[in-house]
Amino acid sequence: MVYIILGRGFEEIEALAPADLLIRGGVEVRLAGIGGYEIPGGRGMRVKADCLIEDIDLDSADMVVVPGGLKGVDTIESTPAALEIVKKAYGMGKYVAAICAGPRVLAGLGILDGKNAVCYPGMEDQMTGGVMSQESPVVVDGKVITGRAAGAAIDFGLKLLEIVKDKATSDRVRKGIHY
Repeated sequence: MVYIILGRGFEEIEALAPADLLIRGGVEVRLAGIGGYEIPGGRGMRVKADCLIEDIDLDSADMVVVPGGLKGVDTIESTPAALEIVKKAYGMGKYVAAICAGPRVLAGLGILDGKNAVCYPGMEDQMTGGVMSQESPVVVDGKVITGRAAGAAIDFGLKLLEIVKDKATSDRVRKGIHY
């Protein structure tokens, strides 16, 4: 099970492209909303969450994903329950993933300390403790996966699929979407 946290103002492509790719690969995905079930994205799309942040069951989770979008990240950072989910997931040895501005959540929780990571170009100074680079669209360091920006959403989603399932499944989905 992969939970993708949706805060008001999240970047739609960074949440929905990875969700789509994971589902195509046979992974159960739940969009977890903060403050309700209908969550507005940064571009005005309204997305219906599958559950509320309070309903996340970390025992069944393989991964927790934090999409970017500055307003969405601000929402997550101002929601103690959301921060606790990410922190607890990492503490339980689950994968935590974040893309674009999302790694700022991980940095604020100390999860990026000493980790190789990538973020939206120009935000590196907000990634306290992370060893930042822009050489790859996706960086994996142990149980931490980070993606650069909206343009890396497909690469990010395929990497998440590879980690949760396997490379063959990720390659099959990549081929199926002609990427």
